[in-house]
Amino acid sequence: MNADSSNKTYFHVDLDAFFASVEQRDHPEYKGKPVIIGGLPGDRRAVVSTASYEARKYGVHSAMPLSKAVELCPQAVFIRGNYKRYSEISHRIMSIFSNFSPVVIQMSIDEAFIDMTGTEKLFGPAESAALKIKKEILEQTGLTVSIGVSSSMYVAKIASGYKKPDGLTIIPPGDEEKFMLSLPLDKLWGAGSKTQAHLKEIGLTTIRDIHSKSLNLLISIFGQSAGSFLYNAVRGNKDYIFGTEAKSHSISTESTFEFDLTDRNSIEKALMELCWNLMWRLHKENLRSRTIMVKIRYEDFTTISVQESFTNPVSSSDDLYEKTMYLFNKKYDGSSGIRLLGICACNTESRDLPVQQNLFDFGEEKKARLEKAIYNLEEKNPSLKVRKARLLSD
Repeated sequence: MNADSSNKTYFHVDLDAFFASVEQRDHPEYKGKPVIIGGLPGDRRAVVSTASYEARKYGVHSAMPLSKAVELCPQAVFIRGNYKRYSEISHRIMSIFSNFSPVVIQMSIDEAFIDMTGTEKLFGPAESAALKIKKEILEQTGLTVSIGVSSSMYVAKIASGYKKPDGLTIIPPGDEEKFMLSLPLDKLWGAGSKTQAHLKEIGLTTIRDIHSKSLNLLISIFGQSAGSFLYNAVRGNKDYIFGTEAKSHSISTESTFEFDLTDRNSIEKALMELCWNLMWRLHKENLRSRTIMVKIRYEDFTTISVQESFTNPVSSSDDLYEKTMYLFNKKYDGSSGIRLLGICACNTESRDLPVQQNLFDFGEEKKARLEKAIYNLEEKNPSLKVRKARLLSD
């Protein structure tokens, strides 16, 4: 996944506190109040999905047990979440990105890379183009985004979080390493809490400390994957390209978690959200797929994937979730923290193409027709709020 990025211009766009911001937009009475998405007080095993910036001031963060969030900020507005609504708005924003570049790599429901290389004659220099994107999103959705700009996708990702919310940070070509060395250790994206603790235990308390160590030494301490990552990350990871696993004829979505997922309920809920988002895109683009891939990145940066082709195309979000869990359970080690999950519908084809019908349907065809009808209705009338019971409960 290496490429010459010396003449590249990447934007990383991060939707500010996305789920909470959507709720504050849809419900003006929530404006200025702490809003916490993920469950209601008393929901067993629920975890925080997103916290508004007002709630973050009290120490609330994503992946925190909801019971802890209630202790920290009992006056907050608690919402279980309308993930279908969030998917619809996410899709609208991703469509805006495609007006600026043919290469948009959606990393999750609330973030994407845009390859803006060679678009200067159309949209002007990076700052002008970024401001145009921010303005269009605000006018069309009422939401703010933060944008990081760099010749390195990795640095653009970090830069987008540098001045949140509603931020814009541009790292000029050649300044990637200088920018990384100016950051505190906790801004080293991709190094989770356990890695940070290990670094500090061995006396590496700053990014400059890591930068001073050789690649061989870091690999000997942290292993091949984590050691190589740390060595390249503190130098701006200039040649690392995200999202190349997803081929042009495939549709994928993934989520990187601010805190590692460790409990089964949080993992299953995260996978269900990904399935719901991916199925929305398949319906939207009138596509189907028989081949599903699941990607897992553990807390030590080790990344594994599993892929399988099934006899019949995926018919509904329930069907996709069942197949996703089947693949996930084949690979998950059952104990390590998970920092990223992704799913991909590979080798997609048009739904209009003829397909051999399954002799034993068990209601799947009817379920698929009903689900597509719901998607179509909600696209025409976004105020409709039909969603899975699992995504409403703990």
